[in-house]
Amino acid sequence: MTLQKAQELLKDQVDFGGFYNRNAARLILAEVQREHGQTAADKLIRDLNLETVFGFETGTKFEPR
Repeated sequence: MTLQKAQELLKDQVDFGGFYNRNAARLILAEVQREHGQTAADKLIRDLNLETVFGFETGTKFEPR
């Protein structure tokens, strides 16, 4: 997945909000970490304000469940 596509998908999750969208966002960030590394995931968290929206913190290791 490209970083641009990940950002688009995460924006959709932010717009919808809620528990299920938080899980979807977590899975997207896990994929970003796997393909692009922690720095890329942290940048998306900061850029999309995912700390406030979903409570994600930079430096968190996201694992697909």
